Amino acid sequence: MKTNLTARNLELDDRLRTQIERKLQRLDRITHDGAEAAVELIANASHTTDSAQVAEVTLRSHGNVLRSSASGATPIAALDVVIDKLERQVVRTKERPRSVRERHGDEVESVLSREALGTIEPAPSGPSVLRTKRFAMQPMFDEDAIAQMDELGHAFFVFLDAETDEVSVVYRRANGGYGVIQPVIDRGNGGSR
Repeated sequence: MKTNLTARNLELDDRLRTQIERKLQRLDRITHDGAEAAVELIANASHTTDSAQVAEVTLRSHGNVLRSSASGATPIAALDVVIDKLERQVVRTKERPRSVRERHGDEVESVLSREALGTIEPAPSGPSVLRTKRFAMQPMFDEDAIAQMDELGHAFFVFLDAETDEVSVVYRRANGGYGVIQPVIDRGNGGSR
């Protein structure tokens, strides 16, 4: 495996380089030939002593880019954690495409056999609704809707405004603030937006 080592606030001596390359041999066994690893070690990255050393590794193997970072008391301890994470990621990426290919192969076979029998229905000409959700709404204020949205981890939340008794949408803005959409029914012919 081709390795590129860099260090910040840390002296890379031959002993440390040898240890790092020996540790990376664990990944050599499960990656493709021609894989590349970019290792960056950062000393004094934190003021706490147990996480002062950080190791970041970017692994390029057979078109996949995997990244991981970890902190530890020593650069080698942090690197051990990163290599454990990367081993799991490499195994996952090796298993995932195989199952996806098999699933798609079955779908292709199914479609071809239905087409041969003439049992395929024509595709709809326009967009179609795939799922409809219905839920009871309780009136709430904007602040309560924001709290509910944050609790759910959503980017927007539809709610019944307690002040106007209208359906409204609260959403998270790119600048970190919040916005509220209050629909207005335009009975005219194409009002402004």
